[in-house]
Amino acid sequence: MASLKTVLYLGVCLSVWISTTADMSDLPKAENVHWVSLDFKTILTWTVPQSNHTYTVMYSEDGNDWTESPDCIRVSQPECDLSSHLEPFDRTYSADILTEPATMDIDYGLEDVPHTYSPRFNPYRESNISAVKFTVEAVDDGRIIVNITDPLTSVHRRGKQLSIRDILKNDLKYKISYYKSGSTGKRDFISNSSTAELSKLDPGQSYCFMVAAFIPSRPKATQQGAWSVQRCTQGNHTVVEELSTGAWVGVVFILLIVLIIIVTVTVLCCRCCQQRNKSLHSSQSSAPI
Repeated sequence: MASLKTVLYLGVCLSVWISTTADMSDLPKAENVHWVSLDFKTILTWTVPQSNHTYTVMYSEDGNDWTESPDCIRVSQPECDLSSHLEPFDRTYSADILTEPATMDIDYGLEDVPHTYSPRFNPYRESNISAVKFTVEAVDDGRIIVNITDPLTSVHRRGKQLSIRDILKNDLKYKISYYKSGSTGKRDFISNSSTAELSKLDPGQSYCFMVAAFIPSRPKATQQGAWSVQRCTQGNHTVVEELSTGAWVGVVFILLIVLIIIVTVTVLCCRCCQQRNKSLHSSQSSAPI
């Protein structure tokens, strides 16, 4: 009798294990996992088939122990904001996305559910930098001061919102691209600070500027931030100097039309005069003496 109970107990346990294993194998795994990071606001995203399952995200720094993200436990949306957890910034992080059953009726371990691992990510070296804002101030005819505003990040410390300068410090530089209006030749200037002075400019000429964050210590793919909106200075040009190529073409075309009209009218007038002279001469010759 005891042996029969043992067999029945083992059978029930086996059935439950088979059922649990089958349920776990049906759970959909997260796919297309990638990092989206701008100005050190870093979000892990993934895609999933339509389902009512939830997802828990764990992360690891430099291959150390896994830590559960408190903001991403049993979430239904396919993303997790890990900005406040990826510090220090100059470290390599990995994430693990666990697919969990829709209900918690089944007792399971972490090794039982599907796992999807993210690519490795270093915020300090890979977070994209947004377009900067700047102003241009003329000092004299040949010098201009460019004042750049460091973009703010999503990171707060001691009640202060940090800028990219606070995080990148001396690694942050700015690339300034500028050209003289009407010219196709561009020049680049690398500034170590948020204020740059450009000299030896042609007096009285209008110049256009664009600025982007530049971090030469990074991999080439993420060295440069987004370009800013273009800003141009006002030059001391005459109306003739400010005419563009298209405007010059229009002026020449109008002058040609006017010249053609003048020549045409002159020719017609000459012909009319000749005809009148001929008619007058004929009438005089035919008159009786």
